[in-house]
Amino acid sequence: MFHTCNTAVVSLTIHLAAPPVRAARACRVLVAAGSLGHVADNAPDTTSAGETYPGQSLGLPPEGRGSLASWRARIGALIIDWAACMIIAIGFFGTGVLTGGGWRAWMILATFFVESTVLSWLVGGSFGQLVSRIAVVRLDVQPLGLPRALLRAFLVSLALPPLIISAERRGLQDLAAGTVVINRR
Repeated sequence: MFHTCNTAVVSLTIHLAAPPVRAARACRVLVAAGSLGHVADNAPDTTSAGETYPGQSLGLPPEGRGSLASWRARIGALIIDWAACMIIAIGFFGTGVLTGGGWRAWMILATFFVESTVLSWLVGGSFGQLVSRIAVVRLDVQPLGLPRALLRAFLVSLALPPLIISAERRGLQDLAAGTVVINRR
């Protein structure tokens, strides 16, 4: 009895952390079995290799060039961008950007906005994204364009939209701009 319940709970935990398609399939398996306490040890494994992966619904490969960028690469790119923008802002506006108030307090963010917009528009990613070897691309395979780069950079600068993400690792800024962050390598 313990093994059966434990298997069901582990299976449920795995599927709840998975994309919605996989979670829905897990719920059907549990409902078909009747209850958590009656799940058989030989219940079908819904995590086989034929299952979906993040980016599959977007037509992206599971790994390698063109696949969804990892969280580690994306966060690393943001840290590199912020550090570079701090250095640039200090160079242009002095150390008041770190400790001062008023307009100077916003110069690091303004530098980030300009850097992210211009580089995303021209080369498909900010400085940190280029270093991390990831890119921002449109889902329809067209060039990113200035309006989308502006919209995306503005939403990232608000800080909240990137924290609300979909199962495909796309924040609100990517959903609004019709973009996705992929690996360049």
